[in-house]
Amino acid sequence: MRAFRIDSHDTPAILKEVARPAPGAGEIGIRISACGLNFADLLMLKGEYQDTPPLPFTLGMEVAGTVEALGDGVEGPAIGSRVAVFGGQGGLAEYGCFPADRAVLLPETMSFADAAAFQIAYGTSHVALDHKARLQPGETLLVLGAAGGVGLTAVEIGKLMGATVIACARGADKLEVARNAGADHLIDAETDEIREACRALGGVDVVYDPVGGDQFKSAMRACRPEARILTIGFASGEVPKIPANHLLVKNISVLGLYWGGYLGFRPQVVTDSLTCLFDWYTEGRLKPHISHVLPLEKAQDGLDLMSTRKSTGKVVVTMD
Repeated sequence: MRAFRIDSHDTPAILKEVARPAPGAGEIGIRISACGLNFADLLMLKGEYQDTPPLPFTLGMEVAGTVEALGDGVEGPAIGSRVAVFGGQGGLAEYGCFPADRAVLLPETMSFADAAAFQIAYGTSHVALDHKARLQPGETLLVLGAAGGVGLTAVEIGKLMGATVIACARGADKLEVARNAGADHLIDAETDEIREACRALGGVDVVYDPVGGDQFKSAMRACRPEARILTIGFASGEVPKIPANHLLVKNISVLGLYWGGYLGFRPQVVTDSLTCLFDWYTEGRLKPHISHVLPLEKAQDGLDLMSTRKSTGKVVVTMD
């Protein structure tokens, strides 16, 4: 089978022929139809992600496809089932083996592309806003990186939860994508001063930050008393230093959120969240934004689109 493999952190990943895997105990074998790309894939290429697998490995954290084989001790999902799985690796290939207990049955109305774009982005935003920040109707939510993979879902989910949503992104085109996802107010990170723009709107109660760097600092200064700041990632490349005295004076909380980590210590948080999210999808309340769909042989082009910030929402690679 074909797989997009990384053999060294000093050389590019390449598409190559490898042996088709067989599922081990507790695993299912899937014929992969689609794989969603994530910013973490870019970090894995350089060996900088917290869960980078040992070399060599196949990139691709989340997949959708059809169950073709069951490993020892696995009773389901049944062969032929359409599923999505967060595997952490192995998705950019024609076949893969993943833990059976992570497989989620897909609604009949959900395409493989939507499914591959769904779990990490929507799951991150829902757990962050609902479980961690306890976002309430009527509160004001500031979303940084609002046209990106996770940011756009935060706009969408924040609006569904009854918040007033301020979307911050670079350029008119990306801001229009955020507006279409439900943003009430727009801030252009290229030309506007985030702190002043938010203060003019009365300040913010929750900050959703996958960017870090200077945008974190500006957003923190726009916070109301008892605001909550969600640190989702550091796409800017800069991990901000947090002045604890500012947190004290304004009673601000900074909350870290690593969605995949919950699978190791409180998996029920993820399970409950995904149940809610798939219900919302089935009801037509969520609509994944996929800016690019590419074939497996162009997987590197998809990663380049993300690294150069030329994509919005999600980039999906298909195998069919």
